[in-house]
Amino acid sequence: MFAVVITLLLWASAFVGIRIIGANYSPGALSLGRLLIGTLVLSFFAIPTLKKLPKGWLTWRTGFAIFAYSLMWFAGYNVALNTAEQHLDAGTSALLINIAPILIAIFAGIFLREGFPRWLVIGGVVSLAGVALIALGSGQRSSVDLLGIALCLLAAVFAALSVIIQKPVLRSINAVHATWLGTGIGAICCLPFSGELIAAIDSAPIGSTLGVVYLGIFPTAIAFTSWAYALSRFNAGQLAASTYLVPAITVLMSWVLLNETPTAWGFIGGFVALLGVAITRIRPRNRLD
Repeated sequence: MFAVVITLLLWASAFVGIRIIGANYSPGALSLGRLLIGTLVLSFFAIPTLKKLPKGWLTWRTGFAIFAYSLMWFAGYNVALNTAEQHLDAGTSALLINIAPILIAIFAGIFLREGFPRWLVIGGVVSLAGVALIALGSGQRSSVDLLGIALCLLAAVFAALSVIIQKPVLRSINAVHATWLGTGIGAICCLPFSGELIAAIDSAPIGSTLGVVYLGIFPTAIAFTSWAYALSRFNAGQLAASTYLVPAITVLMSWVLLNETPTAWGFIGGFVALLGVAITRIRPRNRLD
């Protein structure tokens, strides 16, 4: 459970960090910088232990899965979220991203043939209603708009798909190598933003650049590794449910550090969306015959 707690705290801090750094680093530059730092840090642990990987671990299926979650989660998710936080406050972004657990359940029903229980369908409808409420309030304040909402939902889809894809990979390799490969391939996918990154490093305040380093070491290298470690030991759906706490932590951090909070509609819609996610976790009682 310690790995889960570390993951939640560091991921919550990432939402606030992205909001702060986004004023000086473009979404692509921030993604590339964060992934390069994360890859560098993890290299100190992953490279010396490469020989310990089991023989024959790299099959076509495993290789494709690694590339897929690297592209979607480490590259696509980061770029989408960084862009979204140009338009949304950190708390609203976290609230929207955290419909990912319900998406994980839906994708498990589709791809893993786990079916669609009644509570999953009901919770899905409730969560969509919550997202609609957040969108309804998008006209209340200029920092909240439909583009940001759409990008957060896209990032949530990337994250959910990646959890489903990464789970089998962790049967072949450990959490450190799974994360190291993810950050490394993700960084390669973000190389088109290298020019923006160089320009930002040259012009941005030192505090923003140190913020990129923080995101690379803590929410990326440490948090994604601790998440992978936990994922290798817990059920994906149960673990995803623990992320319900991230929005609350993010809103608190955002209020203290940025003096910003979601709109009233954002709070209401976020609560309804998370209520929907909680409903999907209801399990029918076994009846005694």
